[in-house]
Amino acid sequence: MTSITKMIRLDHTHVMAVFHKYEPSLSARVRKGLADQICLAVEVHAQLEEEIFYPAMRRVSDDESVKKSEPEHQEIKALIATLRGLDANHAGFDRTLYELMQKIVHHVADEETVLLPRAEKMLTAELDELGGQMTRRRLQLIAPRTPQLASGMARSMRGGTMLAALGAVLVGALLLSKRDRLRQTADFGPMMKQARWELKKRKLMAQARSMMPGRTRLQDRLMARLP
Repeated sequence: MTSITKMIRLDHTHVMAVFHKYEPSLSARVRKGLADQICLAVEVHAQLEEEIFYPAMRRVSDDESVKKSEPEHQEIKALIATLRGLDANHAGFDRTLYELMQKIVHHVADEETVLLPRAEKMLTAELDELGGQMTRRRLQLIAPRTPQLASGMARSMRGGTMLAALGAVLVGALLLSKRDRLRQTADFGPMMKQARWELKKRKLMAQARSMMPGRTRLQDRLMARLP
């Protein structure tokens, strides 16, 4: 089982990796897709920390670094809301994204230099259990937003509409392919029932059709790859 601190660091790494792909010279479609990926990842990450990690830290420490983290989350969420309301061709789109990333980098630096090392000292016996809680809650948060996740990944691809549609379909397939392993844990039952409804093939198929009009045979082959 992965500890909660390792998961938080992996989330940080993922967001930074997506940000490093971002360039103002990219097409509006690609920039919008990358921005959407960043926003969704940060929204889910922030909610996981607020629901699981910060309460655990408050139990063992009345630390200033925890107190200032949640207001920083609110600032980040406000920038995300602004960014989501802008078209990628808007003059303020790039500026808002870079301001968002500046806030995120500052927040990540504080967590990785102060808060996470402290958690590894003060929550040693709980880190894996908290990691399990975070994994289960992450799947609950992501499942209803899978079309949004797929759309962001599809837009951010540079290989044309066919590859974009493939990316959209395979994101759903990736989540669905986890189900057998997840069923081994008894308390995943109700959650997986909800997730399966959210990841119905018809939703992914509708998305593929919108990206590949007239390519019925290719759509069928892609859908055949889903579990």
